[in-house]
Amino acid sequence: MKQATLTLHPDYRIGEISPRLFGAFLEPIGSMVDGSMYNPKHPSADGQGLRRDFYEALREAGLPCVRLPGGNFVSGWQWKDSVGPLAERKVHLDMAWRQVITNKVGHDEYLQWTEKAGAEPIYTVNLGTGTLQDAADCVEYTNFAGGTYWSDLRKKNGHAAPYGVKTWCLGNEMDGPWQIASYERDPRAYGILAHETSKAMKWVDPTVETVACVSSSPFLNHYPEWDRQALEECYETVDYISLHHYHSAPPDLPEALLAGYQAFENYIRTEIALCDYLRTRLRVKKTMMLAFDEYASSFRPRGEFHPGLGGRQPAAGFCDFNPDRKYVLHDPDDWSTRRMPPQTGEMLRTLATASTMLVLLRHADRIRIGCATGGLGDLCRTDREHVWKGASHYPFTQLIRLAKGTSLRCEVTCGKYDVPGYVIDDMNQYAGFEGVETVQAAAALNEAEGVLSVFVINADLAEGQQLRMDVRGFEGWRYVSHTAMSASGPEDRNTWDHPDVILPKENRETSCDRGILSAVLAPASWNVFRFGKA
Repeated sequence: MKQATLTLHPDYRIGEISPRLFGAFLEPIGSMVDGSMYNPKHPSADGQGLRRDFYEALREAGLPCVRLPGGNFVSGWQWKDSVGPLAERKVHLDMAWRQVITNKVGHDEYLQWTEKAGAEPIYTVNLGTGTLQDAADCVEYTNFAGGTYWSDLRKKNGHAAPYGVKTWCLGNEMDGPWQIASYERDPRAYGILAHETSKAMKWVDPTVETVACVSSSPFLNHYPEWDRQALEECYETVDYISLHHYHSAPPDLPEALLAGYQAFENYIRTEIALCDYLRTRLRVKKTMMLAFDEYASSFRPRGEFHPGLGGRQPAAGFCDFNPDRKYVLHDPDDWSTRRMPPQTGEMLRTLATASTMLVLLRHADRIRIGCATGGLGDLCRTDREHVWKGASHYPFTQLIRLAKGTSLRCEVTCGKYDVPGYVIDDMNQYAGFEGVETVQAAAALNEAEGVLSVFVINADLAEGQQLRMDVRGFEGWRYVSHTAMSASGPEDRNTWDHPDVILPKENRETSCDRGILSAVLAPASWNVFRFGKA
């Protein structure tokens, strides 16, 4: 059996862990809004047509925050047409996803749904077709107490108290060629718009914080120069930058999925370095924080690509002018038009998401917001009738509940592997990964509650590992438990009919003697070790 070591010490501190590090993302694509969130015909629907079974399950899971209402969708959304009586709301085309948007779920419903789910909203304004005035009006409608047109309209529409939305994203992926009204070719113009919009929003409500876009993918050929030029114009007036990354691996190369943490690490380090360079160049004291508010890892088949582009992604490649592609009106009670999630590989996809979450935890000193793109489904699986807990529910909720306090450095020695380069499509081209660690770890020291939690992934898909964990620096602490989760095969998955196929279980074979813990990590497994203050 392979051997691995992990060393922890209470003095090896990274930074305080934000309570918003393990949030989710919501955009009206497919069934997430029309079907899972909203269905007035569902037996659990409340007076607004929102599914109680879904938002109550998210509340129970402890979802801390959710970024909404998009996404690419928001760059063409007109929030003012989505408030007031349903009969008076305007129906629009969503150019981003080729949908008909009825606005039955509008600005107020999104925010009231987050209240019911017990989550903090992180709201994205339209800086594509929208204007600075639209954004300022949105803050006034949402947060101003009363006595103005927009704040009084909110009261008239049934919400007397201000919503008090704290965090506002200044557009979505504004450098993306696929974005409606993209600033791909003029980063400074976006930076100036973000700067001026942030000022206006803070003049309306000085308590808000704002999030500016940087490159929405490290694959884009203008990265990271676009980021530098845009951020140079708005660094002084915004509070965060917004990072997005989607990692892909071909099904025939499953080890590449858990190698993706390196791509996230490199992206984060580059953006931190860029921000710190600008802090010095602009002669300001503020340290820029990061919001990793869209991320995912998934299997994708190797598709068509065009050799000779040299890593470039011409904008035309993202424009689909297919006359046969129709706009779709999604009936929330009819799932025939839905994009259904994959049916296999649930455990590996769960580990890939958890691996990224550990990256966020290892950068807790700079990453203050994290929103998993599939986070709502990870916490609560849904179909037309039911909700249940998929495998991903368990690592997600363990991190929400246990990753509190201070992030600690984990010094790991383990086996490593390499992944050859591969191509998914013209944009997603990987040069390969070298020295991928078969043991990935992060830790949280919650001194207020006297709990130390260590999160460990065995990324070796074929073999178990003998782990030796050195916690001798935690004098006066005791070992409490080791829970582990793995699957018996790639076809294993939790369903409504069989929700207990993949579950975390206590490993009673693990022992700890005088600060040295000994445990066996199953292949492709998620592990949580807990220690308590004696």
